[in-house]
Amino acid sequence: MRVIGLMSGTSYDAVDAAAAELTLQGDSLELTPLGMVSEPYPDELRAGLAAALPPAATTMEQVCRLDTRIGQAFAALAVRADRELCGGRADLIASHGQTVYHWTGDGRVHGTLQIGAPAWIAEATGCPVVSDLRTRDVAAGGQGAPLVSIVDVMWLRGRPGVPVALNLGGIANLTAAGADAEPVAFDTGPANALIDAAVHDLTGGRLAYDEDGALAAGGSVDGALLHRLLDEPYYAAPPPKTTGKELFHLPYLRAALAARGPLPAEDVVATVTRLTARTVADAARSVGASEVIASGGGTANPTLMAMLRAELPGVPLRTSGDLGMPSAAKEAYAFAVLGFLTAHGLAGTVPACTGARHASILGSVTPGRRGLRLPEPAAAAPVRLRVTPG
Repeated sequence: MRVIGLMSGTSYDAVDAAAAELTLQGDSLELTPLGMVSEPYPDELRAGLAAALPPAATTMEQVCRLDTRIGQAFAALAVRADRELCGGRADLIASHGQTVYHWTGDGRVHGTLQIGAPAWIAEATGCPVVSDLRTRDVAAGGQGAPLVSIVDVMWLRGRPGVPVALNLGGIANLTAAGADAEPVAFDTGPANALIDAAVHDLTGGRLAYDEDGALAAGGSVDGALLHRLLDEPYYAAPPPKTTGKELFHLPYLRAALAARGPLPAEDVVATVTRLTARTVADAARSVGASEVIASGGGTANPTLMAMLRAELPGVPLRTSGDLGMPSAAKEAYAFAVLGFLTAHGLAGTVPACTGARHASILGSVTPGRRGLRLPEPAAAAPVRLRVTPG
């Protein structure tokens, strides 16, 4: 089955589409990467999304407009991915949508909202679309995140020690999948969220992110600010746990800076970059990581990666690309796998990772142009994921 995974993360800068050929082979799911395409959100859409996200107030009119326009942006990229990567023969689209709110409180997730109406994708491509993938896990008592933990568990199975898959998006999350213990997965805290917020704010909007880690590399870590940021109670909370920009946003950073006093922009960026490295490393140590395999936009920041290596002495740090899974596309490929599992009537969660009462078949399905013709349910769920060369 040829599946296109669509993804826009908490950095909400672009939509990624990764296409894969997915085949069940005994107890394994074989994934052959077919490539990735990406498109930035139009400036007007990105600005509208930023203006509506917490802690800002919004209206139902804005939500409706964003749901439609994000759905249209996803649809346009899906059409391109089908044409360029699948030769017009995609069988299924799996759309994560755009997370706009993750409702947490009292150590629980009460609800989650991803927008980007899937009907636009189905109408444009003619393919069935699996969407709204997180809500079922939340309804089953789970955190709804990190939702790709089942993919990481299958992918890392058989590696020695305690391999850890790390995603460095807006928020950082990890999955630990040691052979001798139940897997565990959770959000560690911010990855690029506070870095991007600092860069955009301190450059007056001139820059959206710290390209090549240049600003952080030119600054010094401020110990007092770092200590204040590390006092955040989230870091000490036990897993499973999840967080987002509902907590780690610009006003949060401004409050910490107001208590510390003025600092050069480069020092602020260096400090929040160190915060990401420190909190990720602390989380990796807490699960006994023997290696860390990173993916996501943060892997393109050499200053962040250097800080993370310094925080994890003796623990190899590599990228998912070293194992055949392109780093920039890993999350989109993971959602392609989740869509495939749903289409075959298979659960897409690991309760030990999300905290749910049971594993669940994820998502809602929007029929394609030919109606709804899903495969026969699979007899057994795969236990490992093998990435094969294209």
